[in-house]
Amino acid sequence: MFDGLDHRADIEAESLLLIVLGLVVVWIALEVVSELLGLLGWLLGPFKPVLGLAIVVIIVLWLTDRL
Repeated sequence: MFDGLDHRADIEAESLLLIVLGLVVVWIALEVVSELLGLLGWLLGPFKPVLGLAIVVIIVLWLTDRL
């Protein structure tokens, strides 16, 4: 009845390595972006809440088609 669903380990080693490699690349990219945003946050200092508010306003204007 469920004969076609019992193929658990049918993934090849190369495919698994490509998945792991892709995840590592995403992880490294997120680390770099995190460091850049940390540097940007340090440079902006007290203007971070204003920047966040500006981003929220831009998104709301975009969603209401007023931008």
